[in-house]
Amino acid sequence: MSAGRVIRVLIVDDSAIVRKVLTETLSKEPDLEVVGTAPDPYVARDKILALKPDVLTLDIEMPRMDGLTFLQKLMQFHPMPVVIISSLAQPSCRVAIAAMESGAVEVLAKPGGPYSVGELQHVLANKIRAAAAARLRFPPPGTAPAALRSPTTLKATSSRGVIAIGASTGGTEAIASVLRVLPKGAPGVVVVQHIPPVFSRAFASRLDEICEIDVKEAQDGDVVRPGLALVSPGDFHMVVRRGASGYFVNVKTGPRVCYQRPSVDVLFFSVAEAIGPEAVGALLTGMGADGAQGLLRMRNAGARTIAQNEATCVVFGMPREAIQLGAAQQVVPLDRIAHALMEPASGAHQTPRPAAPASTQTPHPEPGAVRPF
Repeated sequence: MSAGRVIRVLIVDDSAIVRKVLTETLSKEPDLEVVGTAPDPYVARDKILALKPDVLTLDIEMPRMDGLTFLQKLMQFHPMPVVIISSLAQPSCRVAIAAMESGAVEVLAKPGGPYSVGELQHVLANKIRAAAAARLRFPPPGTAPAALRSPTTLKATSSRGVIAIGASTGGTEAIASVLRVLPKGAPGVVVVQHIPPVFSRAFASRLDEICEIDVKEAQDGDVVRPGLALVSPGDFHMVVRRGASGYFVNVKTGPRVCYQRPSVDVLFFSVAEAIGPEAVGALLTGMGADGAQGLLRMRNAGARTIAQNEATCVVFGMPREAIQLGAAQQVVPLDRIAHALMEPASGAHQTPRPAAPASTQTPHPEPGAVRPF
């Protein structure tokens, strides 16, 4: 998507009210244009061919053909960036996660869910922009998504320390590809993925099904232990604390940081403070700059730090910001990140340490907000 070009959006939803709300919300953004709406996939198919939108917003539950089936056909015959907009009902959330496995790049709760009107405008617009910038990745016809294929599990060399992972656009599949090869004896893992409430629970449950390690949505006070990954709940920050017998997490609300809650920066800053040199951090695909300052803080605290390389990112935003700051010691393709997390001498590209450490810098919160921790 070239700079300055207006992003053309087609909205597909069987609810006339939702179509109206989304259209009015996006019409306030000068760089976004709703070129049409469709009440079902059959109408959407014709409008995609006629209007040539850049991004599609897609409901899951629709008449005549469900959204997941339509998405799978779309990715096979006319691939394009898709943002899933779904209800918060658990069945819909599970299908939305399956849609991400099938090629959708973002997921958002329907209006009237966790977002106020003002928040919906910002969140929706940014997800549309991220989708428009995404590098599409989808399996050839007849091939199971990567998360469904049986991986070769790595061997644990040590269970000490903590692994911290952050991601945004494209991150659900990137995180799955990393966690599914970690062995039971891997160090404890803490994960922030920019994802709405309830969807994070479905995401964690899906990961638990396909990974050898245990995966769960974090609850306040959960212990960080080997063989367990804790996923921050949507709309809550997660921080790591040092206790008398190890590490645990606090899950709490607070102002958005880098316009995000949960924020990768908030997690990484806490890991740098609580764990320092016994931690390893990885910043994966995503739009924006969340996590870059936090990864730098981790590096300055003695932790090993990794960024996903451009060629394998869906959106090379967050890793690029970290690399430019000198926060990433290693720049690694996605299929080697799990190895880099488990094997310090991974042979990956080493970036120079920044000449002037910026450990005193803080993440950039929304105007008027303060850091919550």
